[in-house]
Amino acid sequence: MPAKFAPNKGKKLETAVAGTKYLRLPIKTRLIRPGDELFELLVDYVEPHLLPGDILFISEKVVCITQGRIIHRDEVKTSWLARFLSGKVRNHVGTPQFRGLGHGTAPAMQLLIEEAGYPRTLLAAFISALTRPLGIKGAFYYVVGKQAKSIDCPMSWTIEEFKDYAKRAPADPDGVARKISGRFGVETVIVDANYRGAFSLGKSTNAITETFIRELLADNPAGQDSEMTPFFLVRKV
Repeated sequence: MPAKFAPNKGKKLETAVAGTKYLRLPIKTRLIRPGDELFELLVDYVEPHLLPGDILFISEKVVCITQGRIIHRDEVKTSWLARFLSGKVRNHVGTPQFRGLGHGTAPAMQLLIEEAGYPRTLLAAFISALTRPLGIKGAFYYVVGKQAKSIDCPMSWTIEEFKDYAKRAPADPDGVARKISGRFGVETVIVDANYRGAFSLGKSTNAITETFIRELLADNPAGQDSEMTPFFLVRKV
């Protein structure tokens, strides 16, 4: 196992998907801020570790930061629809299951609406109202789409600098993944991962399936708090 990589707290470097073992190698960085350039960060932190056959996974948060797609929650002008829908989000606040407000805040829901569009959001809310009593979960997010689902507010609970900021969806994540792959010679995935699971927002190739991503990152090896490991390499053992 590479000595220069260490797992984040409570995580493991090694996992198995469909009988094949992989290492998930987190790359620690300094605090990344708006104005930083993504490709410069990749040259500094990632390129020295790359080997042929690696897959590069990048947190969508760092893409959003470097694209300037974060906004202070007080600057978001919320609509009646955002305030209404955010009150319907089941985030288990006040219970042991609580993991964050997410779209249960009006600013986050407003940004989701702006990303998905009002017609699609209204359709999603209607379908959710019909299917939720039947025990069908996730219909709302299926209809609004992955880009809208990836919006988050506040962006981080533990990094003081970002605790009051909302995060929009990354711009052109597929295009960003393809450019990174072309520059560094490894397949690239821009991923949204948390305690509920993981899904891609951008991929350099469709050969990397969503099933593979979900199983590979089921335990969110990059962490969700102040680990500052926005890049990690996936390497077959």
